[in-house]
Amino acid sequence: DHYVPSVVNHLISRSEFFTSYTPYQAEASQGTLTWMFEFQSLVCELTGMDVANASMYDGGSAIAEAMLMAHHVTNKPKVLVASSIHPNYKEIIETYKWAADIETLEIPQTDSGQTDKAFIKQHVDENLAGVLIQNPNFHGVIEDLSDIKSAIGDAMLCVSVHPLSMGILKSPGEFGADIVVSEGQVMGNAPNFGGPLVGFFAARGNYLRKMPGRISGKTEDQDGNVGYVMTLQTREQNIKRSKATSNICTNQALCALAATIHLAAIGRSGIKEIAELNVQKAHYLASKLTQIPNVSLKWPTPFFNEFVLELPQAAADVLDQLKERGILGGIDLGPYGDPNALLIAVTEKRTAEELDS
Repeated sequence: DHYVPSVVNHLISRSEFFTSYTPYQAEASQGTLTWMFEFQSLVCELTGMDVANASMYDGGSAIAEAMLMAHHVTNKPKVLVASSIHPNYKEIIETYKWAADIETLEIPQTDSGQTDKAFIKQHVDENLAGVLIQNPNFHGVIEDLSDIKSAIGDAMLCVSVHPLSMGILKSPGEFGADIVVSEGQVMGNAPNFGGPLVGFFAARGNYLRKMPGRISGKTEDQDGNVGYVMTLQTREQNIKRSKATSNICTNQALCALAATIHLAAIGRSGIKEIAELNVQKAHYLASKLTQIPNVSLKWPTPFFNEFVLELPQAAADVLDQLKERGILGGIDLGPYGDPNALLIAVTEKRTAEELDS
């Protein structure tokens, strides 16, 4: 539940944006292609990558498509998947890998909650297509991405990020990532009871023609006027089926537009300030809660705005009691095999009074 500047809803509610659909006569839709180009540019700046597409369905489809792309680029069958990736994302990955005949191997977590880099190094071989990691991971832990790319060689490093964390963390591009994906709901889109969502997808420039989705390009006509064109659409509806790299279809245009306006409105200093507020408020709450007897952080590792508490009783029972007091306390990790663990998120919108309560 993040701050959405009022300008976002004001602009996306304009009829020319709100009612627009996929531009089948693309070059006649210069306004749509312009903001798509700006969206791509902002995603590249955010992630430290060379090229980005004009959005995916959501973060889950984006990371699964990253796995497919690594498979297509390397023509190898094996992908290492961090166990700390969001469980919903892992279900999507399972579906995609079954259809594409990809073999996956789960990377365990260390005692610090981070992905086990020693395990990655042990499983690098001639069949490795790529490594999938989420940072911060599902449990909020900030991963150490250093040395992974150098360890896996020609295999592709694919990282799923929290966009707001990019305001203070080093970008995956600086760690040598080949593909960076994200769930962009936190940029300008309210929770909306769970959707719709918007996925970011960016990559190194030499993989441009292997990317899923579609890309808006900027050009000039013979008189020197700037124009925008739809280019490099990779789905089978647009090109020969044998050459299609993905069948990802209509992007989440209105949500991507909201993210574009949000990023443009808050700017470089704004995203840094929001990221710092998330860190400060999350650490404030964590420090207060761990003063309660028998309550502790599950992993004493740097985190962004989410953290896991180890409780002396079932998290589900605690959440029921909090709900009676009008508080949504977090996520019970019991269904994921850890009944006494509670995952808590704190955003810049939470006040000190709410956190104290």
